[in-house]
Amino acid sequence: QVQLIESGGGLVQAGNSLRLSCAVSGNIFRNYAMGWFRQAPGKERAFVAAISWSGDNIYYADSVKGRFTISRDGAENTVYLQMNSLKPEDTAVYYCASRYLYYTDDSRQYDYWGQGTQVTVSS
Repeated sequence: QVQLIESGGGLVQAGNSLRLSCAVSGNIFRNYAMGWFRQAPGKERAFVAAISWSGDNIYYADSVKGRFTISRDGAENTVYLQMNSLKPEDTAVYYCASRYLYYTDDSRQYDYWGQGTQVTVSS
């Protein structure tokens, strides 16, 4: 059974940091690209970052470039999103997702999703 379980969300003040984790089970980590998306109230789900199955290629949304870092740990079957210099506009539910081999910023191309973790940034 495939499961993606996010953790690490919370309430922080602007300028602070959080690290999100996404633990993957079900033998889908090794050859799967991983992505992070977010959805703010009243808005569509938006791409945040993605990493290839090998970890060699990484892609960020312009809105988070230079502040967020995506990484993956094959030994732990976990993907991380380090979020620094957080802003109130980063407030959203953050989701991790996986798809076979190649990453994309199109959420419709991902096969598996986690349940989401809430990130709230106060001003």
